[in-house]
Amino acid sequence: MVISKKMKTALKILFLFTFSLFLIGYAHTQNDTRWQLTDDGGIEWQVKANDSHMDHIEMSGLFISSIVHYGVQNGILKEKVHLVFPMLRTIPNNTHASLSHDIDYAQLGRIKVNGEFVNEEPDSFYIKGILSYESTTKEGISIKHQLFPSTDEAYFFDKVEIYNPTNKTVTIEMPKVDYSIATDADKGVDGVYIIKVVSNKQGTFTLNANESIDYSLIYTGKKSGSEDVYISPDYELNKRKKLINETFNNLVFESPDEISNRAFSFAKLRAVESIFDTKGGLMHGPGGGDYYAAIWANDQGEYANPFFPFLGNIEGNESAMNSFRHFARFMNDDYKPIPSSIIAEGIDIWNGAGDRGDMAMIAYGATRFALAYGDKNQAKELWPLIEWCLEYCKRKVNDDGVVTSNSDELEGRFPAGKANLNTSSLYYDALISAAYLGKELNIDNSILDNYNLQSKKLEKSIESYFGRNISGFETYRYYAGNDVLRAWICTPLTVDIFTRSKGTIEALFSDYLWTEDGLASAEGSTTFWDRATLYALRGVFAAGETKKAMPFFIYYSKRRLLGEHVPYPVEAYPEGNQRHLSAESALYCRIITEGIFGIRPTGLSEFTLSPKLPDGWDSMALRNIKAFNNNFDIEIKREKEKLYIKVSNQDEIYLETIVGYNETIVVRL
Repeated sequence: MVISKKMKTALKILFLFTFSLFLIGYAHTQNDTRWQLTDDGGIEWQVKANDSHMDHIEMSGLFISSIVHYGVQNGILKEKVHLVFPMLRTIPNNTHASLSHDIDYAQLGRIKVNGEFVNEEPDSFYIKGILSYESTTKEGISIKHQLFPSTDEAYFFDKVEIYNPTNKTVTIEMPKVDYSIATDADKGVDGVYIIKVVSNKQGTFTLNANESIDYSLIYTGKKSGSEDVYISPDYELNKRKKLINETFNNLVFESPDEISNRAFSFAKLRAVESIFDTKGGLMHGPGGGDYYAAIWANDQGEYANPFFPFLGNIEGNESAMNSFRHFARFMNDDYKPIPSSIIAEGIDIWNGAGDRGDMAMIAYGATRFALAYGDKNQAKELWPLIEWCLEYCKRKVNDDGVVTSNSDELEGRFPAGKANLNTSSLYYDALISAAYLGKELNIDNSILDNYNLQSKKLEKSIESYFGRNISGFETYRYYAGNDVLRAWICTPLTVDIFTRSKGTIEALFSDYLWTEDGLASAEGSTTFWDRATLYALRGVFAAGETKKAMPFFIYYSKRRLLGEHVPYPVEAYPEGNQRHLSAESALYCRIITEGIFGIRPTGLSEFTLSPKLPDGWDSMALRNIKAFNNNFDIEIKREKEKLYIKVSNQDEIYLETIVGYNETIVVRL
């Protein structure tokens, strides 16, 4: 049977319609997830009898990161902690040279109740920036664990509370834990490192009715010969809770969909907790067991840094400025490329994939960050780096008017040709942002006019060079010679190039690219990277196709927050086993700030706003926005066929108006 092109198109449209209905149903069914929302802002997994399921979550602080593998096997607790100490450097001192070690909870001894060892069988697991689980023994004794890293010390804690809710007296024996290993001297930059786990309380205790007792397992790593210091688990727990509460209470997303509200809150925390206090200053690191005490032009420069001003986390903003300072060290008169990554606390570089379009990434991120941060002095500091990166990209423009590079951010995992769509799109946006920023800094008008002229030429070149019919869709080829759909065809949508939005969106959500885990990296591939899905969702909202975007956004949010692997966006699969890399969480937040609310910085105290209030939502809001050197709220409400918009804080109403759908307005603070 021969299927005509017209029939193929009809089948694609039918698939899109049918799959969208499926997603809508899926997203609003509460019984098809392992985890459920709790009333206090967390999520909970109620463990069924004899259940078997394992998961892993990363939690980080300034001097430590931890990946906790947890779950049950036939109802019995299984737990392993992978500790990472980013500032304890190993040899060779490369990207992956953070001291790390696995510790199985079963190695550390077991609790006894009335003289018998307890096999902990968790009734539930709970997450809200802290991983908690609770078991009940056959005597009715409750054992509760809270696992978390220190916010600013090289410690990880398992705080255990044992509670007797019965009317009987029981004896509790807490194990003596004194686990210690020493690394080889010739494998450490600073010689021998000591990794330890100790309990701060041990022995046999009597527990009367309604009494409780607690102790903590304290995990740490340090240089040999370092002095032991007193550490208070309760104080450390309160510091962690303070970070969680502050993060949850700044940049608050309010909508009728509690799943996306909660996913946004969780993603904010993962985005800012993964910052490390290195000898090269604060460095936001992806994490995942491999990527610490280092920065990348994409993860930090392009993904995370433009988000941090909106949240207002001081470590986040400082880490962003610090990353650009490090990149600026490598500017040169010969316009040789800045390295893709600066590693080992800032003393070395990684440049294994050549120029990945890194200068476009840096210019894009630095201009957007500077505008949103709203600090003129900081913007002045960044301007030479921005100007240098734009000039570098200009020198890489080929005869067809697009930017050449050795690879892209996937570093050769998939072909990218000699000029790829991603790099040119980012350069295009950077030129526009630079013109906005330069005006604030009183840069010569001729320079800014030239940036605007270059952006207009580049937009036309992107269309002529990349615009193609691929697999029946009027979208983009990713590079010359590319003849299959690629996930990164979404990038133009995120920089307000909508010439091919209709065909591109149909392609993104077609069965050629969309999978149960979001976008496949390429048509016909089973590999997925969440970053592409997160870009795509942001871009589809930005294009005004809210009806098409919403079911996929809700589906993705629910899968990542409440599914089988929770609670954050992930890096990739099969590579990395879906690690909770931090910058992906920042990209999730940008779906809301830039996609659904349509915030686009255009000055140090000015932005455009193009809200996309979804059908079925009467209102939405972003509260305690910290960007543009201010603190303000954005409220959107439905007014018949229009939208009511209010931008204000406690002291002033900056804007109050009614606009049409998909209308863009200017907000000056």
